[in-house]
Order: sequence, then structure tokens, then C-alpha cells
Amino acid sequence: MTLLITGCSLFGAGSEEEPRYEVVLKEGEKEIRKYESYIVAKTTIQGSFKEAQSQGFKILAGFIFGKNTSQKKIAMTAPVVQKAESEKIAMTAPVVLKLSDNQSWTMSFSMPSSFTLDTLPKPTDSRVVIEQVEARYVAALTFSGFWGEEKNAEKARALEEWLKNHPKYRSFGAAMFAGYNPPWTLPFLRRNEMLMDVQIVD
Repeated sequence: MTLLITGCSLFGAGSEEEPRYEVVLKEGEKEIRKYESYIVAKTTIQGSFKEAQSQGFKILAGFIFGKNTSQKKIAMTAPVVQKAESEKIAMTAPVVLKLSDNQSWTMSFSMPSSFTLDTLPKPTDSRVVIEQVEARYVAALTFSGFWGEEKNAEKARALEEWLKNHPKYRSFGAAMFAGYNPPWTLPFLRRNEMLMDVQIVD
């Protein structure tokens, strides 16, 4: 997945805001997290995994870098930008790619917590959808190095197997790949995650 993240060091360590969560269970590189509610901008792409990476990112990056409506000027840091017709929205992490069905993928960017649904500028591209993600539990498997469709599938299977040892948490929906670093990041410094929504079973 191509990531363009501002404010990164030469080695690719970013300082972007992430959705807030609490770790409720941790075993090595695997966790159960309780996420707070947050807002995402998302788009759905028909085609292959690679096509979704490229097209989805371009569409969503266009939204956060100015293809949105606004009637005010705002000052942003690193760098400071003021625009009368459009706002530049801060980059956040991670970028999430989810298989919707056999033919389509959904990519999402989380929005800065300073925005609400009422204050977030509206996209001018109809392919971008703004959505409030409710608080939820998520299983996560963190890994470094390079990634790809085959490796992602392997990590998803490993996460499913781990969840079998914790029957209190049951996965549902499609697995999601989350990337946190720009493409020039050294492999051993990369933070990648496989995520699955889970529900608590009584």
C-alpha cells in the first residue's frame, strides 16, 4: 500500500494521530483492543488488491489534501496552510484496506479527532463517503517487514487461530490490513497490522 504521510523522519517513523483505543488483552504481537468512536473517510474500489491500493489512496488523499468544501480559513501545522475554498485535513494513521467481497475493496482514512461530522469539510468527490465508526472491540496482529496479499492472508489466518484460544472474543466481518508507514520506511521499522472486528461472547 502506498502511504504518503507528512512529518516522517528519514527512516519513516511518523507522528500522526491514531484512533484512540485501550488494550484489554495482549499476548506478544497479538492484542484485543477497545476502540473509541471515530470518523473515517472511505471509498470502495472494484478490482484487484493492487488496484485498490493505488486508486483508493489517490481518491482519499485528494479529499484530505483539498478536494473538500469549506467556508473558512484554518491554520494547519507542518506546514501551515490557509485556503479560502478548501481545507487541508491532517494526515492520520493507519490507512486501512478491507475486502468487501470478491470484487471490491474498501479503503479508509481515520479523521483527526478535532473534527465532528458537523465540522468536517464535505468531500467534493462523490466516491468519498464520511462515516462515524462506533466504539468497538478489535483483534490486532502487529508485524514488520514487507507485506502483500499472500502475507496478509497468512497473518489473517494466524489471527483467527489465536482467537480460537480466546472463545470470549468472536470475529466477524472481513479482515482488514492497516499500514502506518510511508513506502521508504526500512522494512524492520515498518508497522503493519492485521485487524478483525470481534464481539464479546457471554
